[in-house]
Amino acid sequence: MLIPPVDKMMEKYVIDEATLTKVLGKKRVAFVSTYPPRECGIATYTKDLVDAIIRLRVLRPPAVIAINDKGGHYNYQRMVKFQIEQEDIETYREAAEYVNDSDIDVVHLQHEFGLFGGVWGENIISFLERLEKPIITTLHTLLPEPNLESKKIMEKIIQRSDYVIVIARTGIPILENSYRQVYDKIQCIPHGAPNVPFVNSEVLRRRLGLRNRIILSTFGLINRGKGIEYGIRSLPPIVKDHPGILYLIIGETHPEVRKYEGETYRKELVELVDSLGLGKNVRFENRFLRKSELIRYLQATEVYLIPYTNKDQISSGTLAYALSTGKAIVSTPFLHAKEVISEGCAMECKFRDPESITNCINTLLNNEDMKTDFEEKAYRYSRNMIWSNIAMEHINLFYKALGI
Repeated sequence: MLIPPVDKMMEKYVIDEATLTKVLGKKRVAFVSTYPPRECGIATYTKDLVDAIIRLRVLRPPAVIAINDKGGHYNYQRMVKFQIEQEDIETYREAAEYVNDSDIDVVHLQHEFGLFGGVWGENIISFLERLEKPIITTLHTLLPEPNLESKKIMEKIIQRSDYVIVIARTGIPILENSYRQVYDKIQCIPHGAPNVPFVNSEVLRRRLGLRNRIILSTFGLINRGKGIEYGIRSLPPIVKDHPGILYLIIGETHPEVRKYEGETYRKELVELVDSLGLGKNVRFENRFLRKSELIRYLQATEVYLIPYTNKDQISSGTLAYALSTGKAIVSTPFLHAKEVISEGCAMECKFRDPESITNCINTLLNNEDMKTDFEEKAYRYSRNMIWSNIAMEHINLFYKALGI
């Protein structure tokens, strides 16, 4: 429910918070998602969103229905009220019954095909078909050219959802071109970002013991889709002009990747660094950083690199964080980044092209005015993305789904 600002002539129509709560009653939302301590980008996203909503104190304390991976057991916070086992279809049905019998008013589903069991995550349909509450679904993955099986699953998800959220505007035409009866349901709400000050990176470098270094960084759970090998291969020509450069590769291997190939990819990256003689110019921070520590590393960064190889990626938390800390960003034009690049807030490099990355990074390092311009544009762009704003956009949509 949106209450517009009013002037003094309209004061008698203003409803204060206490009256609003009494009339409407505070609503309760259930989030269906992976959730910390499970290490997963969507788990982190959901936790950030839930925390931001709680801080606004508009809704009742939310509930979380957590998705467990096969064999996963987690020490969840009390907020997690029910757990779905990824491959156990019965737990999806039981979760729907739990929600239907509870005081939950709205369900917010975080969707990515790989989160749910069955072919193309089809198990989630058993949950949605039994649910008797309004459903809002955030689509963290969109396939511009879906195959028949994935399209069939997505059509059912859209049909059962009152609204579907895309994180980048570029996702809207993809949905409209691929799925019927979706136009009136699409909402675009950006990925949230932390609200941090725009600070001098040199000050942070000193605090981290990285004085006199030029920091290039990439962070996130490591997997082959990150394209980090192309970032490493771009370094030798840069080192010739900027011998003090240090590429920080921040994050541990994605838990799902470890299950089927262990640390093979990371070992390949380490071997590549050694073969190129870059031992003094690349550092692996092989751990899952706390948010505050991650932000300090980003604030110390001169250029943030996103060499992703999947052009269809619609959502990137690392991109949101880099924007909110005011970084000069070099990125491949995957779907989410394309939107940012089009606004002049990031520099585009080519997919799987170390030479293109080299040229972009050297251009920024050799032109301080240009780098500063990208930093300022990135920071300004991110102001509408801070979590408090994103949380309120979600709350307004929850009310809309309830017809309020």
